[in-house]
Amino acid sequence: MEPTRATTHKPNPLQLQPTNNNKIPHNHNHNKTFLILLNCLLLAVGQVGGPILSRMYFLHGGTRKWLAAWSVNSGFPILLLPIAISHYSNNNTRRHNRNNPFVLTTWLFCSSAVVGILFGATNYFYSFGASYLPVSVNSLVSSSQLAFTALFAYLIVKQNFTHYSINAVVLMTFGSVILGAHMDGDIPKGETKAKYILGFVMTIAAAAFHGFSITALEFAQRKSGVAVTFDVAMHVQFVVSLFATIFCTVPMVVNRDFEALSEEAAEFGLGETKYYVVVFGAVMALQVMVIGGLGLLLCSSSLFTGLVTSLLVPVQQVFAVIFLREGFNAEKALALALCLWGFASHLYGGYKASLKKKKKNHDYDVEDHGDGDEQGAKSSGDHA
Repeated sequence: MEPTRATTHKPNPLQLQPTNNNKIPHNHNHNKTFLILLNCLLLAVGQVGGPILSRMYFLHGGTRKWLAAWSVNSGFPILLLPIAISHYSNNNTRRHNRNNPFVLTTWLFCSSAVVGILFGATNYFYSFGASYLPVSVNSLVSSSQLAFTALFAYLIVKQNFTHYSINAVVLMTFGSVILGAHMDGDIPKGETKAKYILGFVMTIAAAAFHGFSITALEFAQRKSGVAVTFDVAMHVQFVVSLFATIFCTVPMVVNRDFEALSEEAAEFGLGETKYYVVVFGAVMALQVMVIGGLGLLLCSSSLFTGLVTSLLVPVQQVFAVIFLREGFNAEKALALALCLWGFASHLYGGYKASLKKKKKNHDYDVEDHGDGDEQGAKSSGDHA
């Protein structure tokens, strides 16, 4: 009867490699935490610097909306450097891929290309809004973006919401919306109300497109079954940025925007040299923002990415006050407090979930060791 009992026994899958399970996830969690923090830093630098430089471009005489949209992803060739370094450094350990540097499946490549086109449209909507709205009002992009992201995350990727994450979404959305409650006093001088409203509508459209795009990319990555590694993250970002840039390049060629750059630079309010500094700085800052945003999405979730983006909204206000002389009133201070509160709520919920997971794993280990001791004792008794 003993062989039959051994055959019908169904071991816990967590029990197959107890030694590795105790070590590898620990290192993996450390690496994932590092990548999340790094991408948060990149997203913060890009999201604060990019919109300010873009607004500076329009404030001092820039008029090319497709150029502003094109600048968001056009810095993507910089991704070739880490991709090449990673490929050549892994040649010794991945010899079967030595002649195939591309690591994406057909599904993930096509999905990334489609998302890239959506990002291109998002960039145009955003640049259109930025041309008419001050940075403080443009913060509405992030407020509605979080709401759209939460909605699409629930519908598309079946995101599980705890009361902590719901609390975070409500607080951070409400905090950012407060920034638009006093927008009548933020209409730039010389701007018509019609253009201001049009910019507002385009900003909301950008938020909807962005919320859908990042959720669709998360869904595509999950469905592909491809594990998120550094190589995969870099290739996905490269494909997304490439197709977003192509989407914006076509109308620029049709409108002859590239040919008009020298003339626009000569008439720029800050001078020709600073024109190129502002444009190049915007390209670099916005590309860093894209790298950080997509990297954070691939390492965590679309909802967490939306929460971090909303957390940075009030930070934008502080820098807009410093560099663009925009006002900082009680509404913006309240928005900052609510966003910080909401983000802290989400972090605390994640901390509680991790403690619960550790306790569950510990209970499994205790149960597995107990079963092992019982089986060992029984085996000794049988031999005796």
